[in-house]
This record gives sequence, structure tokens and C-alpha cells, in this order.
Amino acid sequence: MSNRSGIDAALVDLLGEDNQILFLAVKLEFDTETLRFWNGKNNLVIKEGGSDTTYIGAGDLLSVSGIEENLDMSVGGVTVALAGMNAEVLNLALSEEYQNRQVSILLGQLSGGTDISAGTMTIFSGRMQTMQINDDPDGSTITLNAESRLIDMERPSNLRYTNESQQFIADGDTCFSRVSALQDKEILWGRTTGGGGIGGSSGPSGGNENRQIQHK
Repeated sequence: MSNRSGIDAALVDLLGEDNQILFLAVKLEFDTETLRFWNGKNNLVIKEGGSDTTYIGAGDLLSVSGIEENLDMSVGGVTVALAGMNAEVLNLALSEEYQNRQVSILLGQLSGGTDISAGTMTIFSGRMQTMQINDDPDGSTITLNAESRLIDMERPSNLRYTNESQQFIADGDTCFSRVSALQDKEILWGRTTGGGGIGGSSGPSGGNENRQIQHK
């Protein structure tokens, strides 16, 4: 467990304790703004990249479907539902481009029954795919479906060992700039050339003759 990427060292020790208070947090990265929620009541501060970031308490209004990991490294999609959201969140859902934007789901533990995060780990990382908004008298509910980034392993890259593909990956890199010139290039190996090249000899008439070089 301690070797898993993205897990706080402090959380490793806490997960071994008998009493644990766990929580879920969701981060939605839109182009203009990043929304952060967790399933508690008050705001919660979580460290990200060494900086403190605030997650808004959504309580029971935030729900996350089950997340499964299989032995073949495949991960199914996940559904995140936010109920009773304010006008700011609804405006982002209605106006922002959301497809293929980053979604992260964190599992963390609270410290000693407080609203202080003792540590977190990323249990899902993927991209938004579809979003549905339902309006009712009690408020609006946003349902977001996301797919795991591991699904990229099942997609063909459509890249080749060519200069064009290399420029797409790293513009200006000349690693494969001469690949096309090698396609029909004749490489002489193990025989001499007629122009007095390596291994050529003069015959009785004084001219150069080609001869086959035999290797034992």
C-alpha cells in the first residue's frame, strides 16, 4: 500500500488504525475554473502540490458510484452526482466545454473527528464524457459520467516511426528526419564495387574486376 503512487505517507499509517473516518472528494477541472467538493458539511482544506486548496462541503448532495479495478488493469467508468447546486455551478455545467476535461476522485481520512484532512490518495483519474441536468422543485441535479484514463491503453496511437509522427510528439526533433531516405537505399555489404572500392583487385589486363568476398 505504501508504494502506491499519489498516497500521502501520513495516510499509510492512519489506514492501519482500528478507527478511521474516511471521506471522498471530487475535483472537476473545467477550462475557466476548477470545482472541488467533498462529502462533508463544512469546507475542507486539502494539500495539492504543496499548496492548500479548499473543497466545498456538499454533504449527502454529493454521491459517487462504485469504483472497481481489475487484474487486467482495466477500470470501468464512474458516475458523480451533485444535487442542489447553486447558479455558479449550473452555469459552468450549461456553458463550459466539459468533454475530456479532467476528473479526479480522492479518498482521504479526517484527523481526530475534526474537519482537517490527515491525508489523501487518488482512487480515480479520468475524463468527463457526458453530463445530464435534471430540474425539479427541490433544485437541480447534475449527473456526470467519466471514463478512466486507463482506457487509453485500449486505443491505437496511430503513430509511426516517421518524421511526421515525431514532429507531432516533439516539434523540431530530427530523430527520424532521415527515415524516408533509407526506404529504397541500397547498402552494399560483403561484396566489392566496380569503382576500385574495398576489396577490388587488378586483373591481368590491368582493369578492376568485381569479386565476391566469402566469409568462413
